[in-house]
Amino acid sequence: MSPSSVLRLQPGSKAPDFTLLDDQGNDVSLTSAIGPKGLVLIFYPGDLSPGCTVQLCSIRDDWSKFQQAGITVYGINHADADSHRLFRTTHSLPFPLLVDTDREISKAYGALHSFLGFHLIKRTVVGIDNQGKILFYMHGMPKDSDILKTFSLT
Repeated sequence: MSPSSVLRLQPGSKAPDFTLLDDQGNDVSLTSAIGPKGLVLIFYPGDLSPGCTVQLCSIRDDWSKFQQAGITVYGINHADADSHRLFRTTHSLPFPLLVDTDREISKAYGALHSFLGFHLIKRTVVGIDNQGKILFYMHGMPKDSDILKTFSLT
């Protein structure tokens, strides 16, 4: 994917399609993942790392709010299914984690950066409506309430 296509990834643009395996070995595509109201993808650097644990456990703690809003959630990074299962089990994460070993989906969503020749996942949260359009796009760790508020405005 060219850098110019990543720059167009913003609210209102069409979300890039994907099919990835989840931590249980199931195929998950963009269209199969979208809940009644939408989908949140959380690109995060590493399983069991301190910042990622805080971010994903925050979603876990607000899980009922996401469910009530009809929004599905998936975490995504380059770790394998075994690492994802350990992370989910250790922290009782109620949502699946997707395996992006080659980092192509992370790249397509603008959640990849290079540092000293390494391609690293940049913490990125993407909210997608039930029609496949991006509603929310932010690098970092936005508040769950800000993510949810975006969906309530549609």
